[in-house]
Amino acid sequence: MNLSNRVNSVQSSPIRRLVPYADKARAAGKKVYPLNIGQPDIHTPPAFFEAIKGFQKEVLAYEGSQGNPELIDALRKYYETYGIHYAPEDIIVTNGGSEALMFAFMALCDPGDVVLTPEPFYTNYTGFASAINVKVNGLTTKAEDGFHLPGKEEIAAKICDKTRAFVFSNPGNPTGVVYTPEELKVLVDVCIEKDIFIIADEVYREFIYDNMPYASMASFKEAEDRVVIIDSVSKRYSACGARIGSIASKNKEFMSAIMRLCQSRLCVATVEQIGAVELYKTPVSYFNEVNEEYKKRRDVVYNALQKMDGVVCKEPKGAFYVAVKFPVDDAEKFIIWMLEEFEYEGQTLMMAPLEGFYATPGLGKDEARIAYILKSEELEKAMVVLEHALKAYPGRK
Repeated sequence: MNLSNRVNSVQSSPIRRLVPYADKARAAGKKVYPLNIGQPDIHTPPAFFEAIKGFQKEVLAYEGSQGNPELIDALRKYYETYGIHYAPEDIIVTNGGSEALMFAFMALCDPGDVVLTPEPFYTNYTGFASAINVKVNGLTTKAEDGFHLPGKEEIAAKICDKTRAFVFSNPGNPTGVVYTPEELKVLVDVCIEKDIFIIADEVYREFIYDNMPYASMASFKEAEDRVVIIDSVSKRYSACGARIGSIASKNKEFMSAIMRLCQSRLCVATVEQIGAVELYKTPVSYFNEVNEEYKKRRDVVYNALQKMDGVVCKEPKGAFYVAVKFPVDDAEKFIIWMLEEFEYEGQTLMMAPLEGFYATPGLGKDEARIAYILKSEELEKAMVVLEHALKAYPGRK
């Protein structure tokens, strides 16, 4: 018996695929610094757990398909702090940002249609799209340019008659780029002219450094009928395991379609939504402290990379990732070699190879993503290991 072409076309996660190599390295006694995955070590606000502990019902019932009304109101008030005004019917709670993205693709695309995204991009865009026979086309950005968007003509030239949406994360995963308001305005103008939707993945909205200006796509009034905002508590509140996301749009026809998809999967977990309500009450001081910590970590990693011969990267301004071009023949081979054959004082590290974050064949082969999600002291040690590994690697260019 055969499995479907659909499922066979879904790639293995380049973020998680190399985990078995790390497991073997640990079993061999090496200390492995896990810089491959965006799992924060920041403590989840305790109000989340307190709300769940205090949940007392005789029956654990279905929640409404749109989501817990109190959570929807909390989301609405959260957006108000950014000057974004959504009515309750403009917001739907989802099973993480992942379901929000999948449902957006399903609502906008038929099999054979295309979504366009700056590459390198969050690799699961490909997984979500290929599962429903939709193609991801890449708009190439470069490490040398800090992964900023190209000009209007280049963006417009990549949109074909099958393109249904432009999807992107801002701040960027895996690049850490924060797009300027001017870049976003150009993008808005192109998408209006080409009459396509904009799917804005803004799950890292709070993580902006160096007073970099930030604009949500929801702030462009002229595009509000085509903007879809993807959100999540995962990274914002270090609550990845809660699996609470949301999708928001002022396009009534689009939201009606999303609601039908939500009804087909019944509801998001009732108890986690109770906890998420409290997360959205977290004071701003929480983010001030978290941002200061991530900026410190960013500086440790970036400053160390700048001193490594042949390494190319620009300073990331958001999220907690940096995409790096290495002087190696193949970044995935380099990472596997570090895990299997290399150690420095009993230590090695793991990164995510970036080739799987591109749609254009051949790109990203010498690039990797570093997630600076460990404490600064650990990151300093990891960067020393990386520097020695680059010097020792037999496939160095």
